[in-house]
Amino acid sequence: MAATAGWSSNTSATGIDTTDTNSDTSAPVRDGEQQERGHAADVVGVAVLGCSAAWALVSAAGRDARPEGVLLAVLAVAAGYACGRICGGLLPVTAAAAAALGGLGLALASPHGLPGLHGVPGGPLPQPGSSGAAAALLVLAAGAACCAASAARPGAIRLALWLLAVGIVGTSLLLGSVVGSAAAVGVLLCSLAAAHVRRRLLGLAGFALATALVAAGAWAMAEDTLPHGVTVSLQDRLTEHRVRLWQDAAGIAEEYPVLGAGPGRFGELSPTVQQSPDPDGTPRSAPLQLAAEQGVVGVVLLGGLYVWMLYGLGRSSRSTAVALSAGAALTAVGVLASVGDCLSHTAVTAGAGLLAGLATARTASGPDGSARHPD
Repeated sequence: MAATAGWSSNTSATGIDTTDTNSDTSAPVRDGEQQERGHAADVVGVAVLGCSAAWALVSAAGRDARPEGVLLAVLAVAAGYACGRICGGLLPVTAAAAAALGGLGLALASPHGLPGLHGVPGGPLPQPGSSGAAAALLVLAAGAACCAASAARPGAIRLALWLLAVGIVGTSLLLGSVVGSAAAVGVLLCSLAAAHVRRRLLGLAGFALATALVAAGAWAMAEDTLPHGVTVSLQDRLTEHRVRLWQDAAGIAEEYPVLGAGPGRFGELSPTVQQSPDPDGTPRSAPLQLAAEQGVVGVVLLGGLYVWMLYGLGRSSRSTAVALSAGAALTAVGVLASVGDCLSHTAVTAGAGLLAGLATARTASGPDGSARHPD
């Protein structure tokens, strides 16, 4: 997805909504205020990304570990975010629309199709790595389309962008991605509702709570602390194989609580992976994988990356509708990452960074300090 942001070029000006609906006033945000409000989020982002890369090296020191995957993911987020900030500042609507089309194209090009995150009980196990990534790309594409539609002025262009978002949701339904289509529908509904919301902080807090609950539920499944009826119901949907992977990850995390076992070592230490006919070396849950491979610090840093993106959206000078649309898409990806391994794919991590950058970009200003959007 990050590559699609580069498609944008200078075109004639079309207006977009530049008022900050995070407050009760409708006064436009000045360039100086944009820089002041975005500075803290930028500093936090640099700190969290830097600590994530450094901790991967620390947890790998002295072990036969492979931190390259974590470093690549951090680099992809940073690169996508930078591209989003640059292109979103110059061409807010065009860049978001191009990102939506790019994400849709990457999802359609997924080699394993979009069978969702669970297979038929008693049948062969699905390949959730690729399908989870495709579902996440569809969600990010829907979020980018909603951001573009929310930013454009009412008219034919805005209608076309809303139709693009609906088309992405319809595509996920036609291709059979149950989880991906449900998440995309949720993003679209949240974006439509965001048009009537004036204060974004409550919505962003709700997104954070939803992601935390799903991650906590995955950990509870791994520890077998849920009621028996709930456990049986969820296990039928998640498959027994996935639950055993989570249990292995929880056991490794308890054995190596601080440093973890080392990046990339879960496949070596998991009995379930060793017995699997087609192992992929991941527990199919990003929080549980980091807990097993990088300890509690790795989990905290993963949560910090997500909170940083929401914090940037809360401080963004873009409209509340744009911020909440992006927040809904990033939350959906966070939920998918809690029960799948979509974050193991560079296209998803770069796309998440790209969407966050597009929704927090500070648009160019004219000589008089008024917003200028050559889109």
